[in-house]
Amino acid sequence: MLTSQRKTLILDILRRDGQVIAKRVAEDFSLSEDTIRRDLREMAAEGLLKRVHGGAMPLSPDLPDFTARRSVSSEIKARLGAAAAAMVRPGQMIFLDGGTTTAEIARHLPRDMPLTVATHSPTIAAELEHHPTAEVILAGGRLYKHSMVATGAAAMAAISQLRPDLFFLGVTAAHPVHGLSTGDFEEAAIKRHIARCSAETHVLLTQEKFDLVSPCPVLAISEVAGLIVPMEMTAEKLKPYRDLNGAIAAA
Repeated sequence: MLTSQRKTLILDILRRDGQVIAKRVAEDFSLSEDTIRRDLREMAAEGLLKRVHGGAMPLSPDLPDFTARRSVSSEIKARLGAAAAAMVRPGQMIFLDGGTTTAEIARHLPRDMPLTVATHSPTIAAELEHHPTAEVILAGGRLYKHSMVATGAAAMAAISQLRPDLFFLGVTAAHPVHGLSTGDFEEAAIKRHIARCSAETHVLLTQEKFDLVSPCPVLAISEVAGLIVPMEMTAEKLKPYRDLNGAIAAA
């Protein structure tokens, strides 16, 4: 088997199982563990996976700050935001997570629609300053500046008083095995809490977040009501996610 063929198969295993165990792959390929370890070292150097003791894991996404993220995939984020906003019905309470993609939801909410928007993000609340018919509830707490969201006990307590119809969730990574994840422990806890308080949770995902794993899990793919993804995503790329959650909308 050629090295390039082995590496392709290793990536297939990583996507399917969420991890690569060098010993098991060596047995399956009838090769030495040293050969597989060398392949994994080379693939890690090429930016294809993350080397760990005994094997490999999917890559963790880079975590640029909030200001830097505003310029990433802006046109795609606008499409996803418009698709999410179209799901909202008059009189509903929605909860918008922090982030540059969910900010697009705020910008695309119909100007004549009466609704309540709850958020723990001051930047999201500011987007709605001039919305004529939206009531805005801002949950406060300790500000996690990277994502510009409130975390901690005070935020948890405020959110516990709400029962949103829809929660639009933002995450930094999505993986069929490891689910939806983010980079901060406290932020992940807040996201899970909002989801538990909400009737439905929908997640907006840009292409670069797929098949990656961040350190702190939020929810499984099957635990959200639906995914909103870019129309450029191929059926092959989405198949492992569609097997777990059939409610995938392309925008």
